[in-house]
Amino acid sequence: MSSGGDFGNPLRKFKLVFLGEQSVGKTSLITRFMYDSFDNTYQATIGIDFLSKTMYLEDRTIRLQLWDTAGQERFRSLIPSYIRDSAAAVVVYDITSRYFALGLTFFLIFLACLTDFVRYGCNYGTQQVKSGSGA
Repeated sequence: MSSGGDFGNPLRKFKLVFLGEQSVGKTSLITRFMYDSFDNTYQATIGIDFLSKTMYLEDRTIRLQLWDTAGQERFRSLIPSYIRDSAAAVVVYDITSRYFALGLTFFLIFLACLTDFVRYGCNYGTQQVKSGSGA
């Protein structure tokens, strides 16, 4: 009847929350994923930023809701409300900084205390790529 694959089926939504210290690259990762672009200027996220992307996987359509959280310590009290009802939390850290690696530990422990969905982990750090490095 329909060639759309999932016509009549509800659109599945997945909330992904990005956590980490300030200036580790959360916004840059999301921008790269959403728009396939990179902006070398730094602008701090205030509170939270929200983006949505519809993706087509095999025979179904899904919507990713990407929550870009502020990394400043003063916003940490808001994290529990951000991760509520999320499908995943992505903890971002800078592999070139020992300080930021310690932040990774903080956020993983924080998540473990707040949720029971912490089941799987991937360990991919970010690093600052200097302009003109060919990377």
